[in-house]
Amino acid sequence: MFAALRSRALTLVTAESLTAGGIAHAVTSIPGSSAVLWGGFIVYSNEAKTALLGVPRETIEKYGAVSRETVSSMALGALAGSGADVAVAVTGFAGPAVPGDALPAGSVWIAAAYRKNGENTLAEVRLHRFTGSRASVRSKTIGAACSLANHCLDRF
Repeated sequence: MFAALRSRALTLVTAESLTAGGIAHAVTSIPGSSAVLWGGFIVYSNEAKTALLGVPRETIEKYGAVSRETVSSMALGALAGSGADVAVAVTGFAGPAVPGDALPAGSVWIAAAYRKNGENTLAEVRLHRFTGSRASVRSKTIGAACSLANHCLDRF
């Protein structure tokens, strides 16, 4: 993803709930990352998703914080609130499982969006079912988010 962003002179913004900045951290571990990372939003709480990314409160109430609708809104909100070309957003349950959760631990929604010719477009949304410890789910999410963002770059 890093090389693809850099070769196209594009920037990335992250909207992270489950990973709490892990995607941005992964990108900034590479020298020269300031050329490709616009920044990121850590939106762990529902209030942060609404206040910082403009996710409608009604979306979270109707579909849940861990849903296709919420992660889609997060990705588009990150683009709208930044100067980046590509956004990746994640929300999910890292675990451990809690009785009454709508989805099992390891359920993660990832969305990618892009800005081209002044238009913000949702590129793709995927549901993953990762297994393993909380740390493992978060690590797998970071890898999958980078992969999805890279896939989104094919649109440029």
